This record gives sequence, structure tokens and C-alpha cells, in this order.
Amino acid sequence: MEHGRHNYSLLWVGLVILTVGALPSSFSQTTRRFKFNVEWKKVTRLCHAKQLLTVNGQYPGPTIIVDEGDNVEIKVTNKIAGNTTIHWHGVRQYRTGWADGPAYVTQCPIRGGQSYTYKFSVINQRGTLLWHAHYGWQRLSVHGAFIIKPRNPFPFSAPIQAEIPIIFGEWWNVDVDAMENDIVLYGGGPSGSDAFTINGLPGPLFPCSTKDTFIQTVEPGKTYLLRIINAALNQELFFAIANHTLTVVEADAVYTKPYTTSAIMIAPGQTTNVLITADQNPNPTNMFPMATRAYLTSIFPSDKNTTVGYLRYKNTKTTKKSNPTTLSYNVENLPLMNDNTFATTFSDSLRSLASAQYPCNVPQKIDKQVVTTISLNLQDCPPGKTCQGYEGKNFLASMNNQSFVRPYMSILESYYKNLTKKVFSKGFPTKPPNAFDYTGVNSLTENMNTGFGTKVLVLPFGTNLEIVFQDTAFLNLENHPIHVHGHNFFIVGAGFGNFDPVRHPKKYNLIDPPERNTVAVPQGGWAAIRLKADNPGVWFIHCHIEVHTTWGLATAFIVQNGPSPNQSIFPPPKDLPTC
Repeated sequence: MEHGRHNYSLLWVGLVILTVGALPSSFSQTTRRFKFNVEWKKVTRLCHAKQLLTVNGQYPGPTIIVDEGDNVEIKVTNKIAGNTTIHWHGVRQYRTGWADGPAYVTQCPIRGGQSYTYKFSVINQRGTLLWHAHYGWQRLSVHGAFIIKPRNPFPFSAPIQAEIPIIFGEWWNVDVDAMENDIVLYGGGPSGSDAFTINGLPGPLFPCSTKDTFIQTVEPGKTYLLRIINAALNQELFFAIANHTLTVVEADAVYTKPYTTSAIMIAPGQTTNVLITADQNPNPTNMFPMATRAYLTSIFPSDKNTTVGYLRYKNTKTTKKSNPTTLSYNVENLPLMNDNTFATTFSDSLRSLASAQYPCNVPQKIDKQVVTTISLNLQDCPPGKTCQGYEGKNFLASMNNQSFVRPYMSILESYYKNLTKKVFSKGFPTKPPNAFDYTGVNSLTENMNTGFGTKVLVLPFGTNLEIVFQDTAFLNLENHPIHVHGHNFFIVGAGFGNFDPVRHPKKYNLIDPPERNTVAVPQGGWAAIRLKADNPGVWFIHCHIEVHTTWGLATAFIVQNGPSPNQSIFPPPKDLPTC
């Protein structure tokens, strides 16, 4: 496997047989142990050298591979002066919310010079997920693949020659920490990144980057499984390979009905497994470009770059390797940046496998419904303060007009120890405070100041919950990837315009809706999800466009303990960081 300069490595430092009851008896008896060191490393891309935050000096970080049913222990040592945390994105964390990772939601950050061991299990999960930092904007470079090998064979017949992780990211020449600080202080927005990356490499279309090109060698006639991850900070992406079709077989670590397509759209935090067969007649170079570009749904400054890598067909008769500077960059099947029709068709075409072995357990009836607007907002600038948002105001974001404020200690610890006063409050609104034409207002002349706080939703164990996410036209109609921690959910409906509580539920798909952990809410539309709230603890819900979370597009929900002992959250670990 060739990756330009980047080399994936599995960081597996041990396998042991548990002899004590550190984890519940229903867990597998195999424990995989890993070590992560969060540290600075000098990295050069696009003619710019900068100190980049990494895990074990790798960018992207090491790939974790475990087996379905394994226990996992990952000791994270913070070797920088500031704080950090790690989130295992999409891992359900049943009863182990202490290991979920979002700072001030399920844990206090790991301070400089300290360590914390994340302990959890991967029961009844298989496929491609990701891990990333969940403190500030650190996930820009602190991220990697999290692969769960299935206990049973894949539910598709094609023989797989190899499995290839492909991670999309972003590169800024500027100091992103400084940009984040300015956004928090002055209410402005980020600049667009200088390049997208494929496995950390920007490719030959950028300065000084010919050597930093992802190249994957394949054998003619063989089929490969691409494990595609969008770890970009602020951007939904299209991806395609010239002259090749992609067959989607998994999304967010859940098998799907096979769906053949010319390209995919993948939002930040989402993963997509596709099959590709090297079935084209090799051209004289034996190279086929693969490319990713932004799916643009915002009027704000955005990345307009296309990043290219290559499939190289193996040819034993050819020894000379082509230089990427002499190759074609054209990928005709890559959608244009504003191709909303393709993005919608792609998302609507995904279906759960819904087989006897992998059933689709979508709740048929609901106990509670939440309808929440997801909005970008302008806040009046406080007297005496300089604000850098539009017309001298603050950019903010909200859910049901509540802009989320992270407390000074973790919500989970506060809830567990019954120290709720001044940390969070119950009563997140279950419907918008004001009814209006959500997608039809003038994006700049009509707005409303948001409220601030840490309001959460409280649910009894086992609640069948429906959440309708409604985009609004404030500032801009935009696609929002919403991630729900601690649970998978089913996307039972989606559409454009305003959600109609009478008309739209009649058209829900309750047979084989896609099961995911991150939903791309349509630009100028809505998406309805259903889940069973059967994982006790505190769980974050937020937009996976990082600047939107910074602006406050987030909330959390508490699932209370159930009636039986195995329906209660475990006690906090002894090495849980303190605030």
C-alpha cells in the first residue's frame, strides 16, 4: 500500500485475558490496549512548516483496529501545556459515558502532563468509525480511523483484496488555535482552509505538494473496500474516482443495502464504506485520479479547492512510475460544489440492510417528540466590545434559540453526583419558542438574539424519542451535520421547506431507514430521526461543523438509569480528570 509520504500504523500494544471484574461479565474477555501521546510535531505542507498537534507524532493519527466484542483501553497522555480530550466517534459507550470524551459534557479535560485511560466496549458494533479530539478545534489534526472488524463475514459476496482507510481533512497555513480564539473573543467567522487533504496529503494541485500526493496501488480485476472518513473541520465533501463506480455497503458503521453511485457526499463526522473494482482498461500512465471537493451550501467564505490523489493500476511490465505533475486531474463524475440535487439523491438512496441477521429496529411509535430549529444567528454587540461578525455583530448559533454554553465542570459528573445547581438546568425547549416561516425569512434583515445557557433534555430510560431538526434561513440556509452521542438513530424522513407535523410523518420510512450517528440536515429543510434512549448517561448533540458548535449549535440530553442493575451507568473511573 502506497500513501505518498504518509504511512498508516496500527498502535496495538497488547492483548490480555481479564481475570478481574473490571468490566461487566457480558463483555468479551479480550482487551485491546493502546497508548496515545498528544504532542506537538513540526509538519510541512503547502510550503509552510508549522507546529501541529498530533497523536504519537502522526498526522493523521494512528489507525485503531479492534474486533467486534472487544474491550478497549486507550491511555491518553497529554504532553502539551493546554488541555485535551479524545472522542471515539460513533462508539455507543453503553453505560461507559465517562469514556465518551466531549470536554465539559462527559469529562473534564486532561490537563497538561496528565493521563486518562478510556475504557469501553464495542459490543454489537462493526465497521468504520473515527476518533478525534473533542476540545476546541484540536480535531483539525488530532483524528484517525477506528475500525471494528466484524465477527461474521461481510453481508456481500464480493471477495475483498484489501481494505483501504481514506481520511479527508483540512489544512490551514495560519494558526488555527489563534483563529478559534479570535472567533470566541470577537464573534467573527473562520477563513477557509488552504487545502483539503486525503490521508493528510493535499496532492499535486497545491504549491510544494507533488511529493505529498496520496497514491494507492490496485491490481486489475480485484475489488477493494474503501473505508472513507470525513474528518474535515468545517466542510461537507464530494468524492469520486475517475471512470470508476462506487458501491456503498456501509454508512456510520451500519451495513446498508448496496447502492451503486458515481460519487458520494460525506459530511464531517460521517463514514462511508464503498466497494470499488479495478475494472478499467489502464491508460498509458496506469493512473486514475480520485478527488474531493466541497459541497457548498453556505454564502460564507468557503474552500473552493479540489484535492487529488490517484489509483495506480499495478503493471508488472512497467517499472517507471509516473510523476503526478504530468497526470490528468480531471474527474468528470465529481459533482460540482453546488450540486444540491446530487447530494439529496445520494442521501435519500441509502437504506438499512434490514435483514434477519441485521434487522432495522426503528421505533414504530414514539413516547416523546422534540422539534428544534438549528440556526445561525447574529447577536447584538455588547456595549464597549468590538465584534467582527456581519454589520459589527456577533456570529452565534442555536437550537430552539438556545446557544449552548459549556459549564465549568462536566455535566455527567454533576448529574451523577447530584450537583446540578449552576452547572446545567433541565427543560430544553421541545419546540421552537416562536413559530414562523423558518426557511422563508430574509436571511439578513430578520434575526433574533439567542438565549444563553446549559439547558438539557431529561428522558426516562427506554424512551422512544423523535427529534425533528429544522434548518432556518437566518444568515444562511445551510446543510448541518448533526451528531448524536451515545446512540445510533434512524433517519425516518427528510425534506425541504418547513416540517409539517401532520403531512410529513405520513410519509416516514419505518421499514428500512438508514441507521447513523450523524445526519446531514438538508439545506433549507428538515430531517426527522428516531432512537430508543436506552443508554444511561449524558449525551451531547451538536453540529459537526466545528465553528457552528463554537457558536453554540449544541445541546445535551440525559438518559436516566433504568430499573435493572445493568441499565445504570457505571461509577466514574478513579483516574477521571478533574476540573
